[in-house]
Amino acid sequence: MSYQNLFERTEKKYLVTAAQQAALLKIVGSRLQEDKYARSTILSLYFDTDDYRMIRASVEEPIYKEKLRLRSYGVPKDDTTVFLELKKKYKSVVYKRREGMTLTDARAFIDTGKGAKDSQITKEIEWQFRFYPNLQPRVLISYDRLALVGTEERDLRITFDSNILYRDYDLDLASGIGGERILDVGMRVMEIKALDAMPLWLCDTLDMLKIYPASFSKYGTAYTRMHENKFFIKGADHCA
Repeated sequence: MSYQNLFERTEKKYLVTAAQQAALLKIVGSRLQEDKYARSTILSLYFDTDDYRMIRASVEEPIYKEKLRLRSYGVPKDDTTVFLELKKKYKSVVYKRREGMTLTDARAFIDTGKGAKDSQITKEIEWQFRFYPNLQPRVLISYDRLALVGTEERDLRITFDSNILYRDYDLDLASGIGGERILDVGMRVMEIKALDAMPLWLCDTLDMLKIYPASFSKYGTAYTRMHENKFFIKGADHCA
């Protein structure tokens, strides 16, 4: 199984109901198809400082923000390939760099800085561990994802994430899925990702269905639930 390690694209998020998802896919379904790994359960282990410096900075909506996480597709075993990911966002453009390695090697790399292949990406991740004091796993988030790509606009990608759970204990990907819900049953986080502008046909459909963007972060919402018990959600213009 091969994976892309470098990403650069714009991303917009939406909170939608199951009915809105069904209506959207009924209208534009012929323009989309399931990608190679269309249906998966994703587990993401987020790293942060003792005082949650990275996520606190992120939820203040700066023009630049970054996150570091360890991600798996399904519950991994020691020899399963997982991904250390460094995600940076400048204005509306997302840059994601990641390195694949076994879960055993990932644990060793996190603990000692060794165990992963020497690459530019691992050097950047090593720098994160040096720059941020006491960077440790803080929150584990899991969810089910449906991933679609454009049949003609191959750089267009739409994902729907449901059953989003978080926990701040038992912070190991191999421990599996479990925790508290971030959204009500039936709600999804939809993300639209593209290299260029969103297609007009998609903009028109979103307007017709009254689906509007929301500034939403899974990790940010989990942090808020843990510390303040409220959401970070703010409306925006999806075709801006």
